[in-house]
Amino acid sequence: MPNNLSSEHASSNASSSPRLAKVGYQRWGICGLLLFAAIINYVDRQVIGILKPTLVEAFGWTDERIYSSIIFCFQLAYAIGFMGAGRVMDTLGVRRGFALSVTIWSFAAMAHGAAGFVTSWQLPVLNLDAKTGFTFVTLTGAAVGLAIARFALGIGEAGAFPASIKTVAEWFPKKERALATGIFNAGTNVGALTTPLVVPAIIKFMGWQWGFILTGALGLVWVVVWLIAYHPPEEHPRLSGAELAHIRSDPPESAVKIPWRKLLPHRQTWAFSIGKLMTDPIWWLYLFWVPDFLSKNYGVKVTVTELGPPLITIYLIADIGSVGGGWISSHLIKKGWTSNAARKTAMLICALAVVPIIFAASGVSKWTAILLISLAAAAHQGWSANLFTLASDMFPRKAVGSVVGIGGMSGAIGGMFVAMLVGAILQATHSYLIIFVIAGFTYLAALLIIHLLAPRLEPAKL
Repeated sequence: MPNNLSSEHASSNASSSPRLAKVGYQRWGICGLLLFAAIINYVDRQVIGILKPTLVEAFGWTDERIYSSIIFCFQLAYAIGFMGAGRVMDTLGVRRGFALSVTIWSFAAMAHGAAGFVTSWQLPVLNLDAKTGFTFVTLTGAAVGLAIARFALGIGEAGAFPASIKTVAEWFPKKERALATGIFNAGTNVGALTTPLVVPAIIKFMGWQWGFILTGALGLVWVVVWLIAYHPPEEHPRLSGAELAHIRSDPPESAVKIPWRKLLPHRQTWAFSIGKLMTDPIWWLYLFWVPDFLSKNYGVKVTVTELGPPLITIYLIADIGSVGGGWISSHLIKKGWTSNAARKTAMLICALAVVPIIFAASGVSKWTAILLISLAAAAHQGWSANLFTLASDMFPRKAVGSVVGIGGMSGAIGGMFVAMLVGAILQATHSYLIIFVIAGFTYLAALLIIHLLAPRLEPAKL
């Protein structure tokens, strides 16, 4: 059993020295692998947002709903993928499960580059019309190819966060999990800010197709490194007994697998899931629509010199928020605060920091708008680091992958409808004002619901 192994390793170390050996750093190396996976994940996810103006021009899309329909296909697949992703990670383990996930999404990302070869296909996709309500938009040609590739990408990428959160739960004690989550989650911003530096240059010299192909291939390299380097803590050849004891310093947990039917009735599951349902779509808004916002409102073109600096600013500041948000709650816990007070205080700070984004589309200067979006993106990442950690606070390690999968599915479902809503609002108003007002107040409402459902973050009684 893990705790016996921990004791044996620790005893062995202690007997060879007058005092216990210093705790090692292998767990942070594992966190580094998760960081690079998140970077690659968001490079592959962000490419289409960077290329939106290029694709619109190349294929003559005049309806905003064509792009939102392609995004809808990703969100739909992401939701479907989350239904099984957590269970896959709990069943296969993160070593094999994460490798499978990254392999699928890497090939799907590369497949975007072949979308132009689709010429005669048609695909009806549910969408929202500002005047008539829900309707179907018929995609044709390359839009169909992109929608299919986007769907496959969503299936593969659905495994990323369940695998990463489960890995953190297996490799870190509870007092370090928010910080570890914040660090790997910062990779989403690194990926998002790397993309505008790399992709415009690829487009310029090789064409938009290679923007998808070359970035998609990065994931296959990561898979090889992961399979070589990753082992569970009890089997890791370079993990010291002292560090294993540190990792397993929390009270022992049951190793019995927990089915979804036992997770769904619990308030804790719904607290996490509703938090994801309400706030994940706001992050999709930044990821998929900000390049379009900057293009429409300020004439920013898809070049390294024009689009690069704004997006780099946004996601660099968001990186600070990701690590900082995780650090706040971990720091408060070390000072003696309860997990409940520490997590919710950090989340409240983040929720309040999002509110100023309501002014971003109200006629302010370009860089004022960029900084307001940057603050909101940073706050979202700090919020997300703590929200993810709630799952491991309230559920045993064996259930974390499934709980994160349920929550991720909820967030993807929210993203599906927000993609349609954004398209409809832009079609009707040609403005992002209403969209940013919605974004500004969503986090406060989500935190209130989370608190009502889990007032003390008590562990679920499974």
